[in-house]
Amino acid sequence: MIIRLQLPPQSPLHHSSSSFQTTSPKPYLIPNSKRPLNSHKGFTPLKTLSPYPLSPLLTENPCSDSGLLFRQKLLYLENLNINSTKALDLNPNIRSSSLESIQLIEECLYSMGIQQSDIGRILDMYPKILTCDVENDLYPVFYFLLNNVHIPFYDIRKTIIKCPRLLVCSVDDQLKPALCFLQGLGFVGGNKITSQTALLLVSNVEGTLIPKIDYLQSLGFLYKEAVTMVLRSPRFLTFSLKNNLQPKVKYFLEEMKGDLVELKRFPQYFSYSLERKIKPRHLLLVDHGFSLPLSEMLKVSDGQFESRFVQMRLQSADKKLLG
Repeated sequence: MIIRLQLPPQSPLHHSSSSFQTTSPKPYLIPNSKRPLNSHKGFTPLKTLSPYPLSPLLTENPCSDSGLLFRQKLLYLENLNINSTKALDLNPNIRSSSLESIQLIEECLYSMGIQQSDIGRILDMYPKILTCDVENDLYPVFYFLLNNVHIPFYDIRKTIIKCPRLLVCSVDDQLKPALCFLQGLGFVGGNKITSQTALLLVSNVEGTLIPKIDYLQSLGFLYKEAVTMVLRSPRFLTFSLKNNLQPKVKYFLEEMKGDLVELKRFPQYFSYSLERKIKPRHLLLVDHGFSLPLSEMLKVSDGQFESRFVQMRLQSADKKLLG
């Protein structure tokens, strides 16, 4: 697979620790290829890679105490704002990994446009990445996003920041099957997967995606109607059936006496908090004998809703005076 990019190189990343020295960057190899990433015609790296070699203490005394090497590794993690205690607890393999391999992980993410501050947050959330193999685990994910999902290079950073879990997913076992299902569902053309909806790719087809469609059909929607609702509100597929969808449907049907037709018109209903927005606004309207369509009740800000509510009360008072 060939990536054609033409982005201006930027200045290399700098660590807060002054002990790191700069060396010539090493090209990354494309998975399943012996050619380096930056050797492909038309490819210009987003940034100049800035490898972080071992500190002088490590390079000058390679046979030093293993405890000292381990402390150096922990310091490196802490400099990235990674909770080393939590990281070691969630991924004990970090203990046996080399500092160079962890540095390579950071360089890989940085070369794909991810800033240092974001890298630390991502690695703190998913310490498993710290022991990933760059060529066999990470680059295949990036190539999949670029070439299969067709996410532009400049959107890779937004994609990963929004869903860093992508980096710990298997391309063949998880990402490809999910993409195939979603495209079959209708996520193509104007509805194609973007940096905003790429988080759907980490959802299991059989255990997560299909049950959401089945649930809508169980409510009385036709398959085509269910698919249309999902395409209009993709986040629907990310919500928990038990903790989100079912309680909101129950409240809508039983307390709001709503009609399924209105849910079909406004599937975004499920993206609003039941306790913080749906219930309070609905109860306020009911207490004063008012009602609003779902979209008008929920899409506006708190200030706009209050203004609309005051206006409705004034109009109600005027009608009483005139009557």
